[in-house]
Amino acid sequence: MNFNIIKSNAKINLTLGVTGKLNSGYHKIESLVSFLRLYDEIKIKKINNRNHKIKFFGKFSKGIKNNNTIFKLLNNQKYLIKIKKNIPQKSGLGGGSMNASAIIKFFASRKILKFSRKNIVKLTKQIGSDVRLGLDNKNKILHSNGNLEASSRKIRLFVVIVKPNFGCSTKEIYKGVKKYSQKKLQIGKRNCFSLIKILKLQNDLEKVAFKYYPKLKQLKSFMEGFHNILFVRMTGSGSSILGYFSTKNASINAAKLFRKKYKNYWCITSKTI
Repeated sequence: MNFNIIKSNAKINLTLGVTGKLNSGYHKIESLVSFLRLYDEIKIKKINNRNHKIKFFGKFSKGIKNNNTIFKLLNNQKYLIKIKKNIPQKSGLGGGSMNASAIIKFFASRKILKFSRKNIVKLTKQIGSDVRLGLDNKNKILHSNGNLEASSRKIRLFVVIVKPNFGCSTKEIYKGVKKYSQKKLQIGKRNCFSLIKILKLQNDLEKVAFKYYPKLKQLKSFMEGFHNILFVRMTGSGSSILGYFSTKNASINAAKLFRKKYKNYWCITSKTI
């Protein structure tokens, strides 16, 4: 049997507000979520074997543990899954969670998972909090009450993605949040993905991340000096910093400047879907 090949696109948080804390200890967040053309490549096929076989390869495959999000998804029918990791770990780009999302989408489309949409969402929550975000590549508004609102609006931004040679601890970043923001994303508002709205918002986790990892603040300051830059923002809890542009050439030129100064950091260009 030949492999089925699927794409697992990187997730980005254009904005992220921490609005409170739940009794469970998790934080309430609201976020504008989008996706990039950057993706991991997943090959999958059925096998006659007692156990699943999952193989990670590529530049960012080192150190992935056996209790990853993919293993949490699989149960009865056995599969061989090969994942080429183009998305760095601990980057805030949702690599592992989006891998699980992509496989769920594939299983659902092939009727391997005969679940209703509601039950698929329940399944994603059992695997990881971000997994449901990747069930499609539409822009999404994550509200602080947990509701997810899809948007058909395209933002069409070019990006320079930069990841230093270290990751951030999501647990420690959230633990360091001492003040909460007011809710700023209202249900049903169509202009949430307008550039004007995005520019007015921020990532609340930057303050903590920059305190714990001062190099991230230096990276953001350097990128804010790029010609024709629209804005610079950390995605998720880091450690990736993204610079946003309206043209492809501006992003390419900025990436060249960055690589000259920071030769040991990962830096590529991409575009929102």
